[in-house]
Formats: sequence, C-alpha cells, structure tokens
Amino acid sequence: MPVIGFLGSESPLSFAHRIAAFRHGVAEAGYAEGQNVAIEYRWGEGHYDRLPVLAADLVRRQVAVIAGDTVSALAAKRVTSTIPIVFITAEDPVRLGLVASINRPGGNATGMNLLTSMLVAKQFELLPEPVVSVDVRFRGPPRTARDLARA
Repeated sequence: MPVIGFLGSESPLSFAHRIAAFRHGVAEAGYAEGQNVAIEYRWGEGHYDRLPVLAADLVRRQVAVIAGDTVSALAAKRVTSTIPIVFITAEDPVRLGLVASINRPGGNATGMNLLTSMLVAKQFELLPEPVVSVDVRFRGPPRTARDLARA
C-alpha cells in the first residue's frame, strides 16, 4: 500500500481545514485512507527547527510523496532530492529555492502558489499617484517561510 507523508509546520488543529481538503482530494483521486493508501502525519507544532527531523523520519519511512506547507516543503527539500514534495505556498517558490521556475519546477518539488505576495505588489503598482510612503517593520521570531529561509 502506498504511503503519503503529510508534514505540517503547526498543529493538527490549526491545519484541520487543510487536512479535510487534503483528504477530500485524496478520495477524489480514488484513494481511501486505510484501504488503498496510508497517510503518515508529522506535526511541527510551531517548532520549525523540528521539521527537518520529522521530514527525515518520513524519508526513512519511504513514503511515496511528502505533502505540506511552505515551511514544511523547505525542510523536506533539505533532506531528500528523490521523494516528490507537493506544497502550497503564498510565497514565491522560486525565490525560496523550492523550484527552479514556475513553468518548469525541476527537481522533486512542485506545488500550488497562491501568488498573494505578487498580487499585493501589483496592487501597489496600480495605486494612483501620489501615495504616501509607508514603512512597516515586523519584530519578533520568523513567522514566514521567507524569514525562515533567511535564518
């Protein structure tokens, strides 16, 4: 029976809606969890430093594919170049180093980009002139995949 590895950076509770959608998609593809596919879940519980260890555990388990969010995909990419990684992100996966390009991802990672960061930039470009300049700075621990990639 094939095994799907699901690597979540947060808790199962915070991922509940994503897990429901994930299970629905798996079912639509003709798989039934526990019948013709197994799903191994690993949760970082917000401790991003644990993700590489959890990803390595899925690799040792020889899962067929690893699915997860941006931060999880970055961790998985660091521990395997052969197991396919499927991710969803609102960040630019090219800039994060997850894929070579949007059109031709290359490597073992592919996913869905929500393009929100690119759309926000475009929205600012469309604002009429003059626009007051705003400088926003965030303090605290890294909370986005881009912050984590820089760390």
